[in-house]
Amino acid sequence: MRLNRSTMLSDEQRRQFESDGFCVIRQFHDVEKEILPIQSAIYEIIDLVAKRHGETLVREPFRGENFDSGYSGLIAKNRAYGAEVYDLVKQIPAFLRLICSPVSEQLFSELRGSGFPGIGAASYGIRIDNPAEEQYRSNWHQEFLYQPQSIDGVVFWTPLVRVTPDIGPVIICAGSHKDGLCLYSKSVYGSKSGAYKVGIHQVEQVVARYKQVAPLSEPGDLILMDFLTIHQSGFNASNRSRWSVQSRFFNFQDPMGMKVGWKASVTAGTDIEAIFPGNFV
Repeated sequence: MRLNRSTMLSDEQRRQFESDGFCVIRQFHDVEKEILPIQSAIYEIIDLVAKRHGETLVREPFRGENFDSGYSGLIAKNRAYGAEVYDLVKQIPAFLRLICSPVSEQLFSELRGSGFPGIGAASYGIRIDNPAEEQYRSNWHQEFLYQPQSIDGVVFWTPLVRVTPDIGPVIICAGSHKDGLCLYSKSVYGSKSGAYKVGIHQVEQVVARYKQVAPLSEPGDLILMDFLTIHQSGFNASNRSRWSVQSRFFNFQDPMGMKVGWKASVTAGTDIEAIFPGNFV
């Protein structure tokens, strides 16, 4: 049953979000009208990238559940082809319509009591977490440090594939949002590059305080997370890439956001250590 758009959240979902810092709304997005067009465009982009590089792929005819057919073969030929696909899929009109949809804006406003939500610059995209690939896996973090638009913010996360335990669901530290912004270090994950090096200081001790939850989900489901909720990407132990749509809404009226100037994502070049010097060791 689809959610009644006049009541975006049930009382139980609202209580869970306030208590645990996250909640799951089943079939929030219309799979046929909103998800399938994104999957179809990804299928075409994989084909075009292969053709651009003169590669021949073995592919199944398109269906929603196999939209990434041929992708694993493509990155096996050259991992850089995957990076090209990654950059292109965030330019799909159907994807941009999804993250900017009026119902998502309404949901944020209802959840946070703000009539002035924004979507942070460089704060949205389609993640592709490949099997057994640790280099680009997102380790324990809070969204606000990487998305300093406002401390009053919400992550919108929805899968494009069925998320099972082996494909690596997002892992959430329930209730961690109540304890504020953590201390961080720039070298927790020294084997990684760029922002992936940054991590929570004494991370194992910090996450041990909380119950860890890993909700399974289907295309169309929506997972909401507070900007201060500690979470990480699960390890993909399957034979298929995990594709997920991610966007972040923030509150223009939040005093913290105003203080720091509603900065863009760290991926856009924002120096987070300069903004939060007291939160780095």
